[in-house]
Amino acid sequence: MALDRDLQSIQEVRDLIAKAKVAQKEYATWDQARVDVLVKAIADACIAKVEPLAKMAVEETGFGIWQDKVIKNLLGSKITYEYIKDMKTVGVIREDKEKKLMEVAVPVGIVAALIPSTNPTSTTMYKTLISLKAGNAIIVSPHPNAKKCILETVRIIQEAAKKAGAPDGLIGCVETTTMQATDALMKHPDTGIILATGGSAMVKAAYSSGNPALGVGPGNGPSFIERSADIPAAVKHIMDSKTFDNGTICASEQSIVTESCIADKVKEEVKRQGGYFLNEEQSKKLEKMIMRANNTMNPAIVGKSVQTIARMAGITVPEGTRVLVSEQTEVGPKHPYSREKLCPILAFFVEPDWEKACEKSIQILQNEGAGHTMTIHSQNEAVIREFALKKPVSRLLVNTPGALGGVGATTGLAPALTLGCGAVGGSATSDNISPLNLFNIRRVAWGLCELDDLRAQAGMAQQPAGCASGSCAAGAGLNSSDVERITREILAAVLKKN
Repeated sequence: MALDRDLQSIQEVRDLIAKAKVAQKEYATWDQARVDVLVKAIADACIAKVEPLAKMAVEETGFGIWQDKVIKNLLGSKITYEYIKDMKTVGVIREDKEKKLMEVAVPVGIVAALIPSTNPTSTTMYKTLISLKAGNAIIVSPHPNAKKCILETVRIIQEAAKKAGAPDGLIGCVETTTMQATDALMKHPDTGIILATGGSAMVKAAYSSGNPALGVGPGNGPSFIERSADIPAAVKHIMDSKTFDNGTICASEQSIVTESCIADKVKEEVKRQGGYFLNEEQSKKLEKMIMRANNTMNPAIVGKSVQTIARMAGITVPEGTRVLVSEQTEVGPKHPYSREKLCPILAFFVEPDWEKACEKSIQILQNEGAGHTMTIHSQNEAVIREFALKKPVSRLLVNTPGALGGVGATTGLAPALTLGCGAVGGSATSDNISPLNLFNIRRVAWGLCELDDLRAQAGMAQQPAGCASGSCAAGAGLNSSDVERITREILAAVLKKN
């Protein structure tokens, strides 16, 4: 009797985990050099296929621009590899002779990698490389709408891994994609950690699974153009970012915030570089397309071109338009332009000065996207510092495109397609996720002193053998405050020595 699809998918997950557990146990015996050979072989295989996989992703999902997905695939393979290749992630990774401490990397075991439809092939490459570099097995859970291109990416990776001698089952992929399969993968007791990249509901489910998880919240980054900014360069960065792969990277700008004294110059530059400012009627028409009835982002506009979105909204835009821009004043859940829009749509806010712009940026982030990313374009170091001190984000990007800077392509941040949002964003980390997030550290510590040394440092006589601490304290005439004082002195001595 054939199993129902949901039951079949759950059994498939169990079988994948069983194989991955055996494979990872063998893989954990490999030394750093052998792990690095495997990681390089996989990276090379991915690099060789960046273009066909990019085209497959666009064809299957309808999201984005294949030429830009080539760059994303290079980020997930070549750029990621170059960043992680020299990391010490296996065995003894650090020794401190003075403090007599040794640190040993301990793999988390099996990584459950949830892959989104917006960046399917690149995220699969990236998560595989960082997981294997850290000594783990990985099981990929594809988004159903990008299943074909994700499976092909995994096939390329598995083939390269096999040639490099990887144990069978080290890299697995769920082929019967159901919600029940993903749930079983996340909740399985042998799952070491979940890398959750996708919608808010899925990320919350990962954190509710009972297993460790690293997830990301929504992005909704404003971009502040301050009066000292190079306005043409600032607008170019924003336009490059917002049009890159039709805005599907969650670190891309969602709003422009600028000061009234330069607002006209900024608007003219936006127009010159292909931004089209919607009139009130057009803004209202497009507004209805941004969110669904349940107040979540409409997937029909995600990763679509300006022309497609305009046609869907029933508005006409000039030829050559790159981004649709709507002037706004209000921020909130019922104001769609102040929300995340993973497509070439921007809100435009004008404030009297940088202090008010700072407040508006915080308001936008607290509405949605807290903990994620924002950008600032300025030459004023004092203003940049104030934004750094006050903004509820994990990444403040300065004079660079948000989409490319946030993922580490145009900045010194770790190359990553999973961007932590910190506690304020409901995430377990604020890091760009790398192999360093995917192993634990076993610390080996040698003794530095004896109890007698601690007592001597605290000015106490050696306690006679067999004397109960309470009676000795009483015999010495110590009261409770004396005991508290001595305890503090002992702790201070220990801390000073270490």
